[in-house]
Amino acid sequence: MTTTQQVVLVYDKECPACDNYCRMVRIREDIGELVLWDAREPGPIMDEITALGWDIDQGMVVKLEQQLYYGSDAIYMLSLLSSRSGLFNRLNYWLFKSKRLSHALYPILRALRNLLLKLLGRTKINNLGFANNDKF
Repeated sequence: MTTTQQVVLVYDKECPACDNYCRMVRIREDIGELVLWDAREPGPIMDEITALGWDIDQGMVVKLEQQLYYGSDAIYMLSLLSSRSGLFNRLNYWLFKSKRLSHALYPILRALRNLLLKLLGRTKINNLGFANNDKF
């Protein structure tokens, strides 16, 4: 009997780029089930992220078993867990399977995301509760 687990991916669902990426990424069936969590929704996972002092507006989070991965470590971990089926998932694997390349590319992707959200007039999640920190 094979035991599968949940891999929770926490991201900003109001970001079109993030939402598309998260809906397209697939993890291998032998790993478990990918569960998408909108960071704008309160819950125990957001409480954990906030308690760690992680700004969800600056990085997605992957929870695998009891371990949490943030930002470039999250996208790196997703690439290792990902299915290689389909062009998107193969590209995701090849781009982010290197921890060094993930750390180099993630800040660029985050800056582009923040620019997109600023242009769209979206507000920040501001899970850390910083004053005057509602706009991108």
